[in-house]
Amino acid sequence: MASVTRRALSRGCRRLAVVLLALAVVASFAAEDESSGPDWHVVSVTSLLPDAVCKPKRAVSNSSALSVVHRHAPCSPLQARGGEPSHAEILDRDQDRVDSIHRLTAGPSTADDPASASKGVSLPARRGVPLGTANYIVSVGLGTPKRDFLVVFDTGSDLSWVQCKPCDDCYQQHDPLFDPSQSTTYSAVPCGAPECRRLDSGSCSSGKCRYEVVYGDMSQTDGNLARDTLTLGPSSSSDQLQGFVFGCGDDDTGLFGKADGLFGLGRDKVSLASQAAAKYGTGFSYCLPSSSSAEGYLSLGSAAPPNAQFTAMVTRSDTPSFYYLNLVGIKVAGRTVRVSPAVFRTPGTVIDSGTVITRLPSRAYSALRSSFAGLMRRYKRAPALSILDTCYDFTGRAKVRIPSVALLFDGGATLNLGFGGVLYVAKKSQACLAFASNGDDTSIGILGNMQQKTFAVVYDVANQKIGFGAKGCS
Repeated sequence: MASVTRRALSRGCRRLAVVLLALAVVASFAAEDESSGPDWHVVSVTSLLPDAVCKPKRAVSNSSALSVVHRHAPCSPLQARGGEPSHAEILDRDQDRVDSIHRLTAGPSTADDPASASKGVSLPARRGVPLGTANYIVSVGLGTPKRDFLVVFDTGSDLSWVQCKPCDDCYQQHDPLFDPSQSTTYSAVPCGAPECRRLDSGSCSSGKCRYEVVYGDMSQTDGNLARDTLTLGPSSSSDQLQGFVFGCGDDDTGLFGKADGLFGLGRDKVSLASQAAAKYGTGFSYCLPSSSSAEGYLSLGSAAPPNAQFTAMVTRSDTPSFYYLNLVGIKVAGRTVRVSPAVFRTPGTVIDSGTVITRLPSRAYSALRSSFAGLMRRYKRAPALSILDTCYDFTGRAKVRIPSVALLFDGGATLNLGFGGVLYVAKKSQACLAFASNGDDTSIGILGNMQQKTFAVVYDVANQKIGFGAKGCS
């Protein structure tokens, strides 16, 4: 009888041990889901999608800084209810822009390469490189008296332009067309002017310099090259650029939405950044807002926040208007992804405000995806979304725990991405890794704007370096 009792007690103890172990496992998973840290992001699923209404919070910068919003966001004056493109359309257009960059950068780089120079290699410089319509808008004043216009800004373009009267063929925009006859400081650029001679597509008509830009998505603007007063920030002489050179478009078509035009921040002499250098300093900075319901800023001059980390700005002679930098590695959840720095170095990397999704060489993307997916096994996979092939379904979950991703640059600069730079969220049932493969290891890599959000991105052209400051919009 005593033996039977002992066996029963033994079985009861084993069952209790199993139950306690199971409870401990469940508790550990629960604790893991609630824990955060530098290597993980824990966020509420209800916060994944952006607010439907604008909640502007003025970003900190100098007095001449321009407020930046996404052109398809609730804070955008251009946004009409139900008029925004679908996620698939946004990503498909993004691929068009990337294809433009790849076409322009195809072939070996001869940037600062003495060996290439000694061999007599000569590649044509492409001024005012047109890539396609970009994503973020600012308001600027043009003319005397000034009129305000909402324009897209783009680091991948040089020539700035607005639509003007009289117009032969203009798309519908947010504001009335700019009327040169109503500005006392307007003048047309003559054919023999240096600004006209520098245009790849410059031509002459009735003594006026004509320009033509065809973008990678086949959008187009044609018109007269002109000069007028540009006002940035409050209407005062301290915020004005006299004789600003821009395009006065009178034949414009394409995917500009209702933007009044486009302002280029490339490295050519005709860009806004170059023309403003004498007044504000050589360079500029911006912060792209964390969500579509917030605001960021664009500031001329290269003033940097104290926490900025810098990497070298690289120049390529075949595309001198682009801003290049050296990406050398990636970390996922604090661990360096196993991929040789040569995989990034061979094609190089361009930073672009108008590309949405960061593009990586095929081997680098495969390694990133493998590391990321290995830490996301608890979540149900979702169908691919356009160019994004690593997607998850968070339906029914209150919180999600996502591994961090950090981009490592030459010189030690590290871009520790926020949650918004790791996942592109179309809906709760489809949240995708916000990176894509180039499909090969030879096409140029691109640092897109998803990964630049919330950082103060500093283009210090005078010292040939690019900096990133965390929490730049706050």
